[in-house]
Amino acid sequence: MPKLGTRKLYYLLEDQLKQAGIKIGRDALFNYLRSEPMLIKPRKNHTKTTNSKHWLRKYPNLMKQAKASRPEEFFVSDITYIKTREGTHYLSLVTDAYSRKIMGYELSDDMSAENVVKAMKMAAANRLTNKQLIHHSDRGLRYCSAVYQKELVRNDVTPSMTDGYDCYQNALAERINGILKGGFLIHKYSNGKELKKIIEESVNTYNNRRPHLSLSYKTPNFIHNKKPVKLASQV
Repeated sequence: MPKLGTRKLYYLLEDQLKQAGIKIGRDALFNYLRSEPMLIKPRKNHTKTTNSKHWLRKYPNLMKQAKASRPEEFFVSDITYIKTREGTHYLSLVTDAYSRKIMGYELSDDMSAENVVKAMKMAAANRLTNKQLIHHSDRGLRYCSAVYQKELVRNDVTPSMTDGYDCYQNALAERINGILKGGFLIHKYSNGKELKKIIEESVNTYNNRRPHLSLSYKTPNFIHNKKPVKLASQV
């Protein structure tokens, strides 16, 4: 986790620092890392991958006034691009809104609906419950396509979409994309095969080892497998 962030780093190291007799608080750790040019420099980069101007049916936003209260109540999906020396690849992610766990993913060389839907198929296979589930996404052509909507119907999942092109209405999905790209996929890899292996390792680390501020420093997999509790993001 090369770009974990100082708050999470301090949480993971706090006990070890105390055992080693090192007295340093979180703010002091920030100052130390700043003095050693080790703080993360945020990157501002956004490429539009959504085309919502099409004739296919769009669905109402069911997450507008809702907050997830349990795992597998809302899945959020998004697509992002990743460049290698071989070319441009596209990563489709399906994330549980409550636990922040990445439930399904697919790396492909194009954004065809047939490839994007593979992430949803993986997410459906990884479910632990059969409770009512809503799938939220942007209004992109792939999510509105017949092949994607048939997969939702097959798994008894209700579709939900943003109102037009408004990234804030699918902010959680875009945030998870940003964590993977900015915190794990920080190098330019040789080709799609190499990138696919790195993504598999990154998703596993993200789900099982990376603490989340919004999850009270618990990991997504820990929260997903536990009974619902009141999280920091819900206080």
